[in-house]
Amino acid sequence: MQIEKTLHTLCALPAVSGFEEQAAQAVAALLRPLCDTVEVDHNGNVLGYKGCGRKHAKTVLLDAHLDQIGFVLTDVLDGGFLRFAPVGGVDPRMLLATEVTILADEPLYGVVSCMPPHLLKPGEQDKAVPIDQMLIDTGLENAKEKIRVGTPIVFAQQPVKLLGGQVCSKCLDDRAGVAAILLTLEKLKKHKKRRCNVAVLISAQEEVTGLGAQTGVFAVQPEYAIAVDVTHGKTPDGPSDGVFELGSGPAIGMGPNLHRALTKMLIKTAKANDIDYSLEVMEGNTGTNAWTMQIVAHGIATALLSIPEKYMHTPVEVVKTSDVEDVAELMYRFLCDFDGEVEA
Repeated sequence: MQIEKTLHTLCALPAVSGFEEQAAQAVAALLRPLCDTVEVDHNGNVLGYKGCGRKHAKTVLLDAHLDQIGFVLTDVLDGGFLRFAPVGGVDPRMLLATEVTILADEPLYGVVSCMPPHLLKPGEQDKAVPIDQMLIDTGLENAKEKIRVGTPIVFAQQPVKLLGGQVCSKCLDDRAGVAAILLTLEKLKKHKKRRCNVAVLISAQEEVTGLGAQTGVFAVQPEYAIAVDVTHGKTPDGPSDGVFELGSGPAIGMGPNLHRALTKMLIKTAKANDIDYSLEVMEGNTGTNAWTMQIVAHGIATALLSIPEKYMHTPVEVVKTSDVEDVAELMYRFLCDFDGEVEA
């Protein structure tokens, strides 16, 4: 599997939280050659299963979320202008002049309109415009005939290859995690002696409710789960604590939300296989599906692997492909050796 190509394919799929159906079917098609069974449930989750053939074998679930931040159309005005509301954690400071795609019956191009600096009043230059005061300009005089209230909207940014093995795109949070799981499953095709079952959950609505992780894990009820998400990458203008260099491998979460013994086994696996990793101390809510999955049903022993990412929740998120590959390699090595019992 070529990770860069896979990321380009995944990031091109539109899946604003609550509108994942089209992307879910596309990801299900990618999973079918790698799993015994694959289904898309009525919440937009993609569920895959790969058995080991052993009686009473334990199940490890791998989760990454499919949805992305975006917008929903709230009003269509004269002159082709649209009002919109955010879906998920959207920062209004980076929206003005952003290109977007309106996911109408026929996708349409638009730009978030912004006032030229020449026309701003004194003092307005330093103020962020609230999202409810922004407009998307489509240029369509008949916009009311083509676009309906409630239509989802996504950033229009397409994946771009950067130097140094980096990829820039919208929604790498968390298509990078989806790519890591796909690569893990591809690696498992050549390993025929696993002692645990592997379930896959490509989950819906992580950015808004956690519904996908909660209902998907309840349907499977595995003994163990590993959430794969992104964490903050280090940049010169950012903080020095709680961020991770791109190229440093997976950040393994540690904290009360995460099962200590399962986490220690992932660290041991990384060391045994010379996989670079960092430790990410998370003192409370991890802000990921790990928080939701841990308390489902009888309680799920949950771990968290994160891919360093610059510019999270923007149209220009950046990851390094080697980090995606290292996360996949760590999960693959763990699943090859895991007998279903965690060490105390």
